[in-house]
Amino acid sequence: MQTSLHSSCHCPGSIAPDFSRRGFLQRTSAGFGWLALSSLFARTASAAPGAHFAAKAKNIIFCFMDGGPSHVDTFDPKPMLKQHEGKAIGASAVSKRAQANANRVWFGSLWEFKQRGESGLWVSELFPHLAKVADHLCIVRSMVGELPLHGQQNLLLHTGRIIGQAPSCGAWMSYGLGTENHNLPGYVVLNNDWVPNGGLENFGSSFLPASHQATMMRAKGVPVDNITPSDTAAIQRRKLALLAGQNTAFAAQSSDAQAIEGVIANYETAFLMQSTVPELADISREPEHIRKLYGLDSTDEHQRFYATQALRARRLVEAGVRFVEITCPSFDGNNSPWDQHGQLKRDHEKNARITDQSVAALITDLSQRGLLEDTIVLWAGEMGRTPHTPKVSATAGRDHHVNGYSIFMAGGGFKGGTAFGETDEFGNAVVSQPVNIHDIHATILHQMGLDHEKLNYRHGGRDWRLTDVHGQVIKELLA
Repeated sequence: MQTSLHSSCHCPGSIAPDFSRRGFLQRTSAGFGWLALSSLFARTASAAPGAHFAAKAKNIIFCFMDGGPSHVDTFDPKPMLKQHEGKAIGASAVSKRAQANANRVWFGSLWEFKQRGESGLWVSELFPHLAKVADHLCIVRSMVGELPLHGQQNLLLHTGRIIGQAPSCGAWMSYGLGTENHNLPGYVVLNNDWVPNGGLENFGSSFLPASHQATMMRAKGVPVDNITPSDTAAIQRRKLALLAGQNTAFAAQSSDAQAIEGVIANYETAFLMQSTVPELADISREPEHIRKLYGLDSTDEHQRFYATQALRARRLVEAGVRFVEITCPSFDGNNSPWDQHGQLKRDHEKNARITDQSVAALITDLSQRGLLEDTIVLWAGEMGRTPHTPKVSATAGRDHHVNGYSIFMAGGGFKGGTAFGETDEFGNAVVSQPVNIHDIHATILHQMGLDHEKLNYRHGGRDWRLTDVHGQVIKELLA
């Protein structure tokens, strides 16, 4: 951490004045400001509880497929859907965990599935690039959610609770393990200038210190607002020292100084980010073959936006950011891009074209650099889609479905080239090895060296954790 920036104006024969944070606070208020601030940063530095055991992974990249990709069109082939297409599903197939009624009809996949790689993993032709890295994918086909509603499921996926009001998974990871690079935040969201259903709580720190909430970095335009300083570093340091001294004095008088301390830590991180973020966000110096690998030469601007963020994600984990999330660009004003109630073929193909190449490139790039074994790539939407529809037509779509859907992990000690769990012959309900998001959270935390039952935070008179009172580590997913 930078602590000794000096003025460039020195009087002959005099000692250079110390305009650092330390110097300013040591000179003012009899040094009490410095004592308070140094105490605060000592607490901040030791705030991360740390790993409970040896970790298999150090970083996470979460590719959030907002809106709900169709499991029966991506990673869970169901030939019976084609055989029974157009037939009523009947009362026995109706579920409260899906938009369903007995008069809806089965709807076969519009894409062909093939076995891929040495593992023979089934992947749809919707994802030609992911098909090439099938041997890295650990697919869970038996995910079960709680409510077929975007906002609630987004919050469940991110915070472990359908009502939110709790820290995001990324915030928990930042709190539990801290950051590997003190010039950068522990949690970054590579966003596209829109907020998903469920709101900013998806990325918030809630009752954890504010320093653990996500820092947003956009794809288009200036990556982070106000990242270019208007003052010199020395002047900024003096301003920060003054603010820190005032805030520390205020915190000392407060019954709960946590929020104030979080603000001070955020100011400090923001100052340090000025010298680091612009360089990390600038992908123009990446070799041309890497830029093409991710799809930055695409004629589709939305694909270029996503490719930009995927490449930045690799650069961020290389630089030591603990948890990076990438959201999907919205190409039609819908803040749930994969939400195809109609026009399934047109818009699922659009979403796949935007994301498929870049996610596969991310996995390939990490692997080539020896980083995949230390990095978990999580690919997940908040739900799946119904294997049935009101009427089969050229513009038919699929509706909300959490009674059985698919996600995948790659790297970070997960078992590649495997599929875990099973839905019924129509993909309508889980029939074997059901998994919920608490289990996924517990398993990912485990790979990061954290026991989900021990990563607690005291708030409101009780201990809280990401998985609440649920979750188990699914060891069958691990290599």
